[in-house]
Amino acid sequence: MKTRLKPPPILVRDSEAGDLPAIQQIYAHHVLHSTASFEEVPPDVEELGRRRDDIRRRGLPYIVAELDGAIAGYAYASPYRARSAYRYSLENSVYVRDGFAGRGLGRMLLSEVLASGAAGGWRQMIAVIGDSANAASIALHDSLGFARVGTLHAVGYKFGRWIDSVLMQRALGPGDGRPPG
Repeated sequence: MKTRLKPPPILVRDSEAGDLPAIQQIYAHHVLHSTASFEEVPPDVEELGRRRDDIRRRGLPYIVAELDGAIAGYAYASPYRARSAYRYSLENSVYVRDGFAGRGLGRMLLSEVLASGAAGGWRQMIAVIGDSANAASIALHDSLGFARVGTLHAVGYKFGRWIDSVLMQRALGPGDGRPPG
């Protein structure tokens, strides 16, 4: 009789400054090898630290998933747009280390970002997914209740080809069911 080994536990927690080198490695891979990000030059650790600090100062989540003591993914929510009327809407970002897809990390991270957004009083979460061919990200968002609300065709150019952005949206808390408090 074969004994199935239990997979190691995944710890989702608030990010710390010491996580930034691992976050930078994960993001750099996506910048250089995928269309999940429309950046073409990976930002350095200092720049990612500045971005993280800005998000945390706003009271928004910036979290990591730890597997076997190593950072295997991260996610955060940021303001959807800068103009004041958008102040109740957030945009999410989720990145998983290369080779770690399919282990539930993205789902755990995005679920926590959604819960934090709802608890913080925000009303809408927007996903701006790079590349309409990014089936994994579209499926992840769909599985967590996001609706596909549009596609911006050929708005990016990377790796010698035009790339779409897929827009998905999900209500947080009461959504638009009542005015903000």
